[in-house]
Amino acid sequence: MPESALFDLGKVLLDWDPRYFYARHFADPSALEHFLSEVVPMQWIVEMDGGKPAAQAMAERQRLHPRHAHLIARWLEGWPHMLRGEIKGTARIVRELKARGTRLYALTNFSAETFPLALAACPTLSLFEHIVVSGHVGLIKPDPRIYAHAIERCALDPARTVFIDDSAVNVAAGRATGFQALHFVTPEGLRSDLSALRMVNETDG
Repeated sequence: MPESALFDLGKVLLDWDPRYFYARHFADPSALEHFLSEVVPMQWIVEMDGGKPAAQAMAERQRLHPRHAHLIARWLEGWPHMLRGEIKGTARIVRELKARGTRLYALTNFSAETFPLALAACPTLSLFEHIVVSGHVGLIKPDPRIYAHAIERCALDPARTVFIDDSAVNVAAGRATGFQALHFVTPEGLRSDLSALRMVNETDG
């Protein structure tokens, strides 16, 4: 049975999505989806997760998309509204793991500038012994070096650690590193997977 758990955070424990903020600025759903996929796409967000200052990232994006410059400029202002808090089912699992003595860590692609907002809004994050934040170390998943950093920083034995992420690419990289890697889809699915490893109860009681 694994002795440690290494969690991704966004969309696993934290209910975060830029559409929560930007939807109010678009009457047409298709225009919103175009904005999210072309103007503020995940590739751009990952640049900030990797350590690029938000002011620089926003200025570069405004030059590429001047028609939407006013909305891009509101990224940091709107960020707290993109976070709806914790995913309750996952938070219950984290608390159960903690109560059972599992060592808890997190490895997350996250901007160093916005991570303090998540810490303030999500009390379950205080249960982790350490959180490796990509924006702090200048590396992002699925780069093997960030997994190696987490192993060293958190003193993990990958063979005795379950790694949980919603990205199939990140899960594959974690598995290649030696972790027991689980692809997160829903809290219920995660509970079932962890129950098979005898880490939590099959039902949420």
